[in-house]
Amino acid sequence: MVGSGVEGAFDYHAVDCPFVFRHNERFYMMYVGFDGKGYQTALAVSDDLLHWEHLAIILKRDENGSKWDSRNVAGTWILRDNDLHGAGTLKKWNGKYWLTYHSYPGDGYEEGSAKIGLAWTEDETLLTWNRIEEPILVPENGEPWEIGGLYKECLVEHDGLFYLFYNAKNQNHGRWIEQTGLATSTDLMQWKRYEHNPVIQVTSDAWDSGFVSDPCVLRDHDQWVMFYFGYNYKKAQEGIAVSQDIYSWTKSSEPIITVGAVGELDETYAHKPSVITHNGVLYHFYTASRPPQPGDSTCNTFPEFRSITVATSAALKE
Repeated sequence: MVGSGVEGAFDYHAVDCPFVFRHNERFYMMYVGFDGKGYQTALAVSDDLLHWEHLAIILKRDENGSKWDSRNVAGTWILRDNDLHGAGTLKKWNGKYWLTYHSYPGDGYEEGSAKIGLAWTEDETLLTWNRIEEPILVPENGEPWEIGGLYKECLVEHDGLFYLFYNAKNQNHGRWIEQTGLATSTDLMQWKRYEHNPVIQVTSDAWDSGFVSDPCVLRDHDQWVMFYFGYNYKKAQEGIAVSQDIYSWTKSSEPIITVGAVGELDETYAHKPSVITHNGVLYHFYTASRPPQPGDSTCNTFPEFRSITVATSAALKE
């Protein structure tokens, strides 16, 4: 999937942050678009996980609004079943579907310190969402490692407790460090940060020395698995960590999806994971980036060509 390249469209410059799930016998992808002002969130649909059709924008900017989330609305996760090898369907709590998102306060590319919000719907089409009035987690109440902003959240429910994984940065200017933290709640409204955050930390002089970001947490038989991306200020690549108790995590020392060759879609970045299983095959969606080339439909502000692509755990049949 690529941005439209249509001036004035929500995805004029780029698409980003896939979240793929199954709903009403079809596959859905929630993703964000960037138009130069900020992020808005959309849905696309598919019958085979390979061919996607844009459906609608579901979280829009309020051009005249003054609320904390008026300028950017980047949806990243909807509460779903936890099983890595399961159907990947959404699940309800209190009769509603629940969506997490983050918002930056300024216009432009991720301008300012983002906060995390929550939205809900009873609409089975998933087109109409109701945002909770205030953010559920803010950087101002956090520790130094997260004071620069919070984003790319992942919401898990297990044994009656909600787990909110998120990545955060220690400053919102210059060369910052991003790491992944955890907060818990019994009601989705009041959240307590884990006392031993960050649960995933950067490794000095490694492929993930700058960022360990964008958690995608699922249950793999008798253990938890977290897909994430690492960044060393040159390349972003996908990694994996495992946990027995959902609090303490062990990272694999090497990435599981590396950047591509020169000219390929993921020459520079292979990052921002979303994983779903279909017919016994894992489909690992991620955002790919490379330098712009003549004929590209879009060009992000860096500049770069950014798209959403997929890797699979087994070769697909023709």
